[in-house]
Amino acid sequence: MRWMLFVLVVLGGAVIPVQVAANKRIEQSVRSPALAATLAFFAGGVALAAFTATGLLGRGELRSVNQVPWWSWAAAAMSIFIVVSIIALPRIGAAAVIAATVFGQLTAAVLIDHFGWLNVPQVRLNWPRALGVILLFAGTLLIQRK
Repeated sequence: MRWMLFVLVVLGGAVIPVQVAANKRIEQSVRSPALAATLAFFAGGVALAAFTATGLLGRGELRSVNQVPWWSWAAAAMSIFIVVSIIALPRIGAAAVIAATVFGQLTAAVLIDHFGWLNVPQVRLNWPRALGVILLFAGTLLIQRK
């Protein structure tokens, strides 16, 4: 089961460049990266609501939504950074945008793990993990070269 989740996460990552390119196409039509992202999030919200209605992963309950910590809602607002990807795509290419995105994600994840921030299990930074971050950074730099 664990390998299946890993494969699904990899597939989820694989659709990100498609999403960025699609958002760029929306931006070209509406002439605003912020409006393009808003429309994409709206369409995604509708799709998620339909998926939730199926109950496939549970319908959940809204009774305790007021117990969600403030930083969870702030994290949702951080989605605004997708606008940067829309702007960057034609200038640096899809591979560089995604490499930089993954590097940023990994760096933040390693810090979150190391310090146990945001109620995640603490996983200390060690040499293999640090080397992985360094190698990903090197890969990000190499991908940006034309």
